[in-house]
Amino acid sequence: MLSPTEVAATLTALAGHRLHPIVATFLGTGIRRGELCGLQWADIDLDKATLKVERSLEETRAGVKLKPPKTKNGRRTMSLPSVTVEVLQAHRKAALEHRLRIGLGRPAPDDPVFTLPDGDYWGPDYLSRVWQQAVNKLKLPKVTLHALRHTHASTLIRGKVDLITVARRLGHASAAFTLQVYGHLIDRDDTTAAQAIDAVFAAT
Repeated sequence: MLSPTEVAATLTALAGHRLHPIVATFLGTGIRRGELCGLQWADIDLDKATLKVERSLEETRAGVKLKPPKTKNGRRTMSLPSVTVEVLQAHRKAALEHRLRIGLGRPAPDDPVFTLPDGDYWGPDYLSRVWQQAVNKLKLPKVTLHALRHTHASTLIRGKVDLITVARRLGHASAAFTLQVYGHLIDRDDTTAAQAIDAVFAAT
């Protein structure tokens, strides 16, 4: 996982790089790699600062294909942090300019948010390879692309966001699974529990 300082340094180092909006979205949402690759413009409402996960993209021998999310809780809507909204606004403008430049016209609602130069979907494995190339070239923290999802989750937990909300954002099948994976990050100081009981006793 990346520390807050490493998150800021990574985004600064990626400024102007094609991975910048992708990494900002990973860090701002914690969605899975295939879910990010499968995002379409209809899934993002920048005015309301929301993002919907409706599908995932996977690679097969026949090429990439879209499929339903990994779990029944995988189809979800989440709020976007303001920093991610700003990055996606700039990305949408740049994507429109690029499409017009190569003759594709304005993007349709079902067009992918993040594309290769020809307007096609990123393959998840190719995206991971490009990330590792950027890590080496730009001397970024040596973590996998999946570590950005863990960074999002750990940031929420350390910010004392409740576990059910964390599980919903990550698309986990249950909060119990989230607790199993990230329970070691939860602050076990139960001072607030004692204070809550004191408040009840004081009211009697």
